[in-house]
Amino acid sequence: MREFLSKIIQTPRLLTPPRHIMQQLPELEVIGSALQDNVRRLFKGSLAIRQIDTGSDNATEQELAALTNAYYDIERFGIHFVPSPRHADMLLVTGPVTRNMAEALKRAYDATPHPKLVVAVGDDAIDGGIYKGSYAVLDGVSQVIPVDYQIAGDPPSPLVIMQSLLAILDGAKKAPKQKGQS
Repeated sequence: MREFLSKIIQTPRLLTPPRHIMQQLPELEVIGSALQDNVRRLFKGSLAIRQIDTGSDNATEQELAALTNAYYDIERFGIHFVPSPRHADMLLVTGPVTRNMAEALKRAYDATPHPKLVVAVGDDAIDGGIYKGSYAVLDGVSQVIPVDYQIAGDPPSPLVIMQSLLAILDGAKKAPKQKGQS
């Protein structure tokens, strides 16, 4: 035990952040403040997102979870993940739609109040990805519910997701309102 403690004490502490992370920081702040401005303007302060996994390999979910960690901290920009589609403004759907998740996805879509945005995140959600054509899946999300936007990638990184959300909100800001929307 003494040898182990001695080794711990003698080991230098060299904590240097990787260069690519330090280069992303200014871009992250710029994207985040632009996102925050759009969220305040369009959603009166906060954007509620319901993430739905329809049969993915969890790679995209890990990237979405990273959005809430201390580095990205997307909640400081007014974007929150909610547990119920009844409280959501946007549905982020990941993974190819498996046959047993199709009905659950339809119900979540129906439970989300209007106006709602539906975003297919990742190649699997867009067209089925590597699972396309399998007997177990119905391919992309658009085969089951209408999709407004797509975020490509296998999986897309948290920064790409934030950039895409900014583009989506910019598009939503410029898009004319449809009948029945407020």
